[in-house]
Amino acid sequence: MTAAIAAAPAGGAAALEARGLSLAFGGLKAVDRFSLTLPAGGLCGLIGPNGAGKTTVFNLLTGVYRPDAGDVQLGGTRIDGLKPSAIAAAGLARTFQNIRLFGSLSVLDNVRTAGGVRARSGLFRSLLRTPLYLAEEAAIVERSLELLELLGIAHRAGEQARSLPYGDQRKLEIARALATEPKVLLLDEPVAGMNTHEKHEMRALIQKLRVELDLAILLIEHDMGLVMDICETITVLDHGVTIATGAAAAIQQDPKVIEAYLGTGDDAEAPADGAA
Repeated sequence: MTAAIAAAPAGGAAALEARGLSLAFGGLKAVDRFSLTLPAGGLCGLIGPNGAGKTTVFNLLTGVYRPDAGDVQLGGTRIDGLKPSAIAAAGLARTFQNIRLFGSLSVLDNVRTAGGVRARSGLFRSLLRTPLYLAEEAAIVERSLELLELLGIAHRAGEQARSLPYGDQRKLEIARALATEPKVLLLDEPVAGMNTHEKHEMRALIQKLRVELDLAILLIEHDMGLVMDICETITVLDHGVTIATGAAAAIQQDPKVIEAYLGTGDDAEAPADGAA
């Protein structure tokens, strides 16, 4: 695989674009006119204090919530208003802040289940175990094992998901998302709860996946060291409003960002590694 960033989709469309997304819960404006452009092959961050609206944005992008205003385009095709399953099938996958694995299933079966989103054989063929169904099942298993190898947990394929160490559970959740063959991957706090060694592993893994799988990646993360180190562009939310967008160096020095994190613009420093 080449290390070059993927070319833009046909027609110059971004891999993912949100335009003017707004959502209110009753009288509370959770997200207000949020816009973001994620280029093909890009690696961008979405940060902000607790309660800033970051996960709500992910829920809008993936169809969990329908926006009150604005739209979402994936490779130039509008996807807002579609069900989450249809958005996943279109090529947008995500992980969750709180790990959502099938704990009683094996590691391999967790990935196989997610890979079924691409299966063409329906219930009838599966019941009859037709050649098409068997061929698809074999391909899904092979691809699942490849992903587990890529994530470094193939040796745990037969273990129950709930028995994995925490860091490997995070990797398994990413493998499940990748099994849907996404063009864009959304990572919700991928290093939350990890120790320093696990964080370094995940940092390298994110960069590896981006290159080897030709992915565009958008991540939410509270670990500022990770975000500032690997993200080309960072968008900062505060109370549902975008207060800054730019490269890491500019974001670190932005007075609005400093105030949002530290509560004051006077004699404050940029958010440190691990700041919430």
